[in-house]
Amino acid sequence: MIDENAFVIVDPQANLPFSKGLMAQSLMATGLQPERAYEVAAAVERSLRRTGGSAVTLAKLRMIARDKLGQADGDALIGNFIQWQQLRRLERPLIILIGGTTGVGKSTLATQVAHRLGIVRITSTDTIRQVMRAFFSVDLMPAIHTSSFDAGAAVRVPMPSGTDLSRIGFIEQTESVCVGIEAVVARAIEETQSMVLEGVHVVPGFLDHSRWREALVLEFVLSVSDADHHRTHFTVREYDTGGIRPLQGYLEHFAQIRRIQKYILGRALQHEVTVIDNLDIDASVRAVMTIILQAVSEYQQPAEEQSAGPC
Repeated sequence: MIDENAFVIVDPQANLPFSKGLMAQSLMATGLQPERAYEVAAAVERSLRRTGGSAVTLAKLRMIARDKLGQADGDALIGNFIQWQQLRRLERPLIILIGGTTGVGKSTLATQVAHRLGIVRITSTDTIRQVMRAFFSVDLMPAIHTSSFDAGAAVRVPMPSGTDLSRIGFIEQTESVCVGIEAVVARAIEETQSMVLEGVHVVPGFLDHSRWREALVLEFVLSVSDADHHRTHFTVREYDTGGIRPLQGYLEHFAQIRRIQKYILGRALQHEVTVIDNLDIDASVRAVMTIILQAVSEYQQPAEEQSAGPC
């Protein structure tokens, strides 16, 4: 039972005065859009100024949320906020894995989710692959020295006619990079640090989650079902990077990129991994945050029931 009179404190251990920015961030962690989160946080700040307080009760926050968002959305916000508080009390590290083919928005989603959850450790499999390249030469491990969508060029074993070399090469590359992924995740768990890890090499079934029982591991696959919409992502990427990641190179390999997506989606279906169709990044963030908060709530509930003991 949640005490409606309990104070809502952004960081109880820090013992800091109310911060509108931190309150807005905590509300965004519930899946609320940034502008709406700051609107509610500003209303909380005005309420505290009128009363001279430094914290707000859950009951008061519910009233403010209903006033600004409507009763249904306000109550939904409070429900998610309670789940977020459970996340803050999570004793084990939270490891979020986000896979998907090139250009579907994995890094953007990872950054947004990490910010809302207050997770400072974000790692990409491209970074892991780049580190591995420094230690393993092309002759020793050719698969990691190509792009994921051009890995077929590194396949040296003769294949039957008609074999999709881009898929075979991608599988070889993923198997190699997964060695580095498992080491990075193991290190984060050893240090009890939550982490978001994203990349094309996060492919369902390639990583053994049973090794990470000391953490709560949640895996997602991001996709873009509409091919034309997928192409526009590369235009935005070229603009955002100032041409460092040029559009033409990706479009020339677009067919391979789409085939890799089909393969990853098949693996996701086989291993029952949640797929998010990223047609709108705000909706994708909300969907992922909802699943994360619900998973934490379900994870925490048995422990709380066990600690409560018999009635």
